Amino acid sequence: MADTTTTRRSPLAHAAQRLAAATHDCDGALILAELPFLAQVNVRLDPKGPADAVELALGIPLPLTPNTSVRGAGLTALWLGPEEWLIVGPAGTQADLEARLRSAVGEQHAAVTDVSAQRTTLLVAGDRARDLLAHGCSLDLHPRAFGPGRCAQTTLARAQVVLVASEEPEPGFWVLVRSSFAGYLAEWLLDAATEYLPAPAGEIT
Repeated sequence: MADTTTTRRSPLAHAAQRLAAATHDCDGALILAELPFLAQVNVRLDPKGPADAVELALGIPLPLTPNTSVRGAGLTALWLGPEEWLIVGPAGTQADLEARLRSAVGEQHAAVTDVSAQRTTLLVAGDRARDLLAHGCSLDLHPRAFGPGRCAQTTLARAQVVLVASEEPEPGFWVLVRSSFAGYLAEWLLDAATEYLPAPAGEIT
């Protein structure tokens, strides 16, 4: 019998080495990496409806303040709209997460959708992360305006993304981008990162 086993590849598997090389060459100024296969489950519900049951199932509250996030119990809940959230969890947990949420909402009016395959996540961290992102994003990324606990649906280099200021796995930003735009955005980040490479020895800057 023929072996039909296939190896799952993330949208940016082809760019992993280049992202790692840019991180190395930037010498701490930037950290660029893909966080592949994170579980992502979209939840739509009336906060006055089954929200309490959902929060109990997740172990964290759903953020009610626009453009904020809540982290805990290994999950991150992102506010996307008055009645919409994105729950992000560890890779491979989407089926369990979706089942827990569907059980929590029961027969009440709500929608729970696994959207894990739609996006991948880029980590942009390091001392110059905000400067790098500011080249292609119109948001005010100053820590006072967009520090940990903030998120937004916005554009980065003309690509639609969900931008999250995060402290895990280290201080920096998650950039959630549709898989079809991931390669383009990675190329843009790599190109923009060249500004932060050290000057070659002997070169006057």
